[in-house]
This record gives sequence, C-alpha cells and structure tokens, in this order.
Amino acid sequence: MAGPGGRTNPATGAHGDIALGGATARCDGRHLTRTFGRLSRRRLVTMKAWHSQDRHVVRLDWGAGPAHALTRYAVSAGSPVCAVVVDVLSFTTCVSVAADAGTRVHPFRWKDESAQAFADARGATLARPRSATRDDGGVSLSPSSIRAAGTIGELVLPSPNGSTVSAVLTEAGADVVAASLRNRTAVATWLVEWLESSRGSQGLAAGPAIVLVPAGERWPDGSLRPAVEDLWGAGAVVAALTGRLEHRAGPLLLSPEAEAAGTAWLAVEDRLGEALQACASGRELVEQGWAADVAVAAELDTSEVVPVLTDGVYAAHRS
Repeated sequence: MAGPGGRTNPATGAHGDIALGGATARCDGRHLTRTFGRLSRRRLVTMKAWHSQDRHVVRLDWGAGPAHALTRYAVSAGSPVCAVVVDVLSFTTCVSVAADAGTRVHPFRWKDESAQAFADARGATLARPRSATRDDGGVSLSPSSIRAAGTIGELVLPSPNGSTVSAVLTEAGADVVAASLRNRTAVATWLVEWLESSRGSQGLAAGPAIVLVPAGERWPDGSLRPAVEDLWGAGAVVAALTGRLEHRAGPLLLSPEAEAAGTAWLAVEDRLGEALQACASGRELVEQGWAADVAVAAELDTSEVVPVLTDGVYAAHRS
C-alpha cells in the first residue's frame, strides 16, 4: 500500500518564486492575492474542538479552507490523516480516467500562462479549458477528452477547486487520494487497509482520521458554491466504507456531517444518471454540450484504481 503522499510545506525559492503544492508561482501581487486571499485568512483561524469532529473517525467539510483547518487540527492532535478529495464534475473523475490509463496527473491551481510553463518543465501534456478544445479537440478538464486521447504519460490538470484542495491537504500533513463515483468502492477498500495499517503503528498520540472533502465549485465572486454532486460522491464513499467495515462500523465511526453525506447518497443511488444531469453542475455541462462528461462521471464502480497523491503527483494504486 502506498505511503504518505508528499508532505512538503511551501518553501520559498529563488528569484521571487514560491513553491505551492507541487507548483511554483511568481510572487507578484496577482498570484498572491488570488492564492492567499480569502483562503489564507480562513486558514489562519484556529479551529475549535467543537468544529473538529474529533469524536469520530470519518469527518467531512467543504472546500480548501475548512478542509485544511480540519486536517491541521487532527494532525496537530497526533492523528495520521487520510484526506479524500471529491470533485465529481469533473476534477477527480478526470484523475480517475487518467489513472486507469496509467497516466500520472499533476494537479495545478491556476488556469493561466503559468500552467503551460509548469507542464513544459515536466514534459507533460497540459489540459486546456473545455471551451478551447470545442473546435480543434485535444485534452481538457473533460474526462471524455482524456479517455479519447489514449496514452498520456504525464498530464497537468489546472483546476481552482480539486487541484487547490489537493495541494492544501498535502500541506496540512494528510495522505491524499482522489475519489469519484467511478472508483468509490476501490477508494473505500483502500481506506480500510489504510485504517488497519495506521492503527497498527506504534506511538500514535491519537487514532487515525479520514477527512472527506467535497470540493464544491466557485461562484463568479470566488466564493464557495457547495455542489450537490460532490456531496453525493462523498456519501458514496461513506456507504462503501461502512459496508466494508461491517460490524466494526460503530456509532462513533461517522461524524454527523459524514453521515449526512451518506444519507444524501442513498436518495440518488438508484437514479444516479438522472440526478447528475439534473443538478446545477450537470445541467451546466449538458446545456453547454458536454453531456458525455456527465455520463462518464456516472460510471459507478467501473474503476479499481485509487489515485494517490505522492510528491505532488496522482499515480495509480490498486487496493
């Protein structure tokens, strides 16, 4: 089983650069404002015990800032943490499809010219915005485009949601995996193995914790838009995890937040395709001509691969 996935903290480099979650960005006002803005102010707030969900093994919170705080609290208490990023439409579905093909995925936080330089430095293919590939094709943040591209060794996926969440969770000290509806059972199996391995470690100050992170989307002003498909995705992992733990899934396993996600999943599991097309994010993609991406996201339990983030790169592992 894979070990911790890259726990490097941000480190200042030469010539005014700063390394952030496997990416290097220029330290100018534009990048600093965009990167640290509201997120850094939230991350500087000390989490109180009553917000920490620390009476439970499986915890859940939305987006980069809260998930970072939840993870840091657990790590500071001495818990090993595995964080599960869920961005169904479409970051973690893209990562899942790519990992199935043996592609290594480099998450990148920004969709601008710096992404191309980042990809070039690694000899990687850069996923472009969907709109840029409508006429001439190519790879984008579209799982169907990644599938159609065939063999890609290294892929850079710019994403202000899933990629940012991946980076801040690593910075907070967690092992990080990417979950989608396609691989939710494989992820649950991997988590059970991770829990058993962590509990067998010596000298732990506190028990292991699993932090589920529905990434959500962004409103035009940059604020978080909780996306129900990510809640369903997190709930699908919860359902698979409790099924595998069976009698070990006691009353303190799930926080109320994680339990609520599981309940939300039960409401749609028998009509998943319909629900994904009808939700706000799904409707946006369908009406813009990307219905195939929603269909790929609805491929429940078709992948046995778990993408694990190690040294800033998602690579395929099997549970």
